[in-house]
Amino acid sequence: MISAGDFRKGVTFEMDGKIYVVVEFLHVKPGKGAAFVRTKLKNIVTGQVLERTFNPVEKFPKAHIERKEMTYLYKDGDLYYFMDNETYEQIPLNSSQLGDAMLYITENMNATIQFYKGNAFSVEPPLFVALKIVECEPGVQGDTSKATYKPAKMETGLLVQVPLFVNEGETIRIDTRTGAYMERVNG
Repeated sequence: MISAGDFRKGVTFEMDGKIYVVVEFLHVKPGKGAAFVRTKLKNIVTGQVLERTFNPVEKFPKAHIERKEMTYLYKDGDLYYFMDNETYEQIPLNSSQLGDAMLYITENMNATIQFYKGNAFSVEPPLFVALKIVECEPGVQGDTSKATYKPAKMETGLLVQVPLFVNEGETIRIDTRTGAYMERVNG
């Protein structure tokens, strides 16, 4: 059992016979009255998103989610194919199951696929990824009086704010939790 006060992004639980994953949450402690938890939940089977407010002491059965490390192989139409690293079995996932994960994943990169009762419902990229910049304005020499950033388009289509000294064609490390630039990568 998990209480609503312990909800965090990615927590899965059962409510009214359906399995939900917490997409967003906010613990609210008003000046007057009792605290509550405002959430945005996603039904892992149907993809339906709903907003709901809970009392922090409400309890729900936790849903057992299986996590597998899989390798992204290729895209064919609207399907993305992943291979199980242990059995070499390939599974197709559609874009609604992937969310924003594909903005961080390139071919032959490992990702964590989440399953509930044998059905894949979500993909998590690694915490840090190295992606190549395919489009970026050149930096202006001497404009370094303050930390200034410019937009850069990655090979996956992701837009990231990067420092002025980073140029097109370079590879950078990105934190997938925030989508923020970390550092340049050599080679």
